[in-house]
Amino acid sequence: MKSKAAVQKKEGICYLAGAGPGDLGLVTLRVRELLETAEVIVFDYLCNQEMLRWAAPGAEVIYAGKKAGQHTLKQEEINALLVEKTSAGRRVLRLKGGDPFMFGRGGEEALALAEAGLRFEVVPGVSSALAAPAYAGIPVTHREHTSQLTIFTGHEDPTKEESSLDYARIAAAPGTKVMLMGVERLGKITGRLLENGAAPQTPVALVRWGTTGRQQTLQGTIENIAQRAVDAGFSAPAVAVFGDVVGLRTQLNWFEKRPLFGKRVVVTRTRKQSSGLSSALRDLGADVLEMPTIRIEPPKDLKEFGELVRDAHGYDWLVFTSPNGVDAFFEMFFKIYKDIREIGGVRIAAIGPATSARVRSYHLQVDLQPEEFVAEGVVAAFQKEGSVENQRILLARAEQARDVLPQELSKMGAIVDVAVAYRTVPETEDVTGAVARFRQEGADLVTFTSSSTVENFLALGLKLPAGMKTASIGPVTSKTIVELGLQVDMEATQYDIPGLLDAIRAHYGA
Repeated sequence: MKSKAAVQKKEGICYLAGAGPGDLGLVTLRVRELLETAEVIVFDYLCNQEMLRWAAPGAEVIYAGKKAGQHTLKQEEINALLVEKTSAGRRVLRLKGGDPFMFGRGGEEALALAEAGLRFEVVPGVSSALAAPAYAGIPVTHREHTSQLTIFTGHEDPTKEESSLDYARIAAAPGTKVMLMGVERLGKITGRLLENGAAPQTPVALVRWGTTGRQQTLQGTIENIAQRAVDAGFSAPAVAVFGDVVGLRTQLNWFEKRPLFGKRVVVTRTRKQSSGLSSALRDLGADVLEMPTIRIEPPKDLKEFGELVRDAHGYDWLVFTSPNGVDAFFEMFFKIYKDIREIGGVRIAAIGPATSARVRSYHLQVDLQPEEFVAEGVVAAFQKEGSVENQRILLARAEQARDVLPQELSKMGAIVDVAVAYRTVPETEDVTGAVARFRQEGADLVTFTSSSTVENFLALGLKLPAGMKTASIGPVTSKTIVELGLQVDMEATQYDIPGLLDAIRAHYGA
């Protein structure tokens, strides 16, 4: 018979969390922790969807985005959804762009949960009211210019008969003024400020998609900024900054001066691998679309792979051609053995610095690394090493890899066994919304790190924009790019991620 505690219903909780202004680096550690443990995730339009890759497998992900004229769910429906999921004993994460209580209607959602007698917590986030101006080179306060900041919303409850904004007090308030969510009504709002005594020549900056690679900044004055926005087709989401501090942008504009700013770059590695390349490109200012085209899965014959791993200590050489192969090998190894010393005296060869680094992460030394990071380079390195005749070599690699390495080593007299450590299969999920963005906005550059990323990217059937360039990690990948009808615009001379980044920087004169 089950105890009372065993049958007691699990108590739910809802976390009302700020997802930050867009830059993934500004997402709090607490939000990442909650993403990894949430059972239900409800997110808004302004949330950077790339953070959803941190979500726990099996989490229910619900889009509740609202933008001008387009509401997936009305606010009352969102409130009811949060109450429903939390009442069911679920661990709910409500992600809101910026900060949940900074004009984010988080207060309304908290009240709905409180009135339902449900547990909730509030997790503050970095607000675009501060972050967007900072990324545009505008400090909202500065001792020589102003020590006062006024923040107001340009988007009020449309059901209200009269505005609750006191434009006379806003216009008269000294210092910097920051307006959120008012670009569509900018002409009306600046008109009301001018009617109430605001100086027509007050500097104004509009910052669109602040803190992201899509950031755009438009400057003007209170009397002309609305028309400039119309002329430039400047639309939401944007933050407006009013005040003398806007003039400091001339000296402090750091974000928009980075070498790849304004370039939209597609990263096609696996979801697990893409973060390092993506981070490096973002550091250079690129707007990165993480579009994993392949997914790593276990080999079809796991038993055979396990037997080869088990017997690795009986080989003379263990050869790894990728970090994925290293990880797959040792994941299996530690299911069989508890001690790394069980690997015995086998010598280890790794195809490049990234693969070597992964081997060293398991506290093992790499005995052989080729000068050229391709299969032919490994063969050349073994030839320099001396005779391998009658030596047993275990090659841990992907299922679809080229046969150059085992064939050439066999010709040299080695006894080669191939351990299929993993398979690459097409990625079918668009968790981050990158594929949808590519369809809508295109890209300036797409990076390819293997032949399979090329094949599976083209298999998506996307319309490629005119002028889009390609960057290849090396000659093998370049050969596939050309065979499939594309042009190689830049190729790494060192066949790894740092080499690929160097090629991109050189191409754009960075």
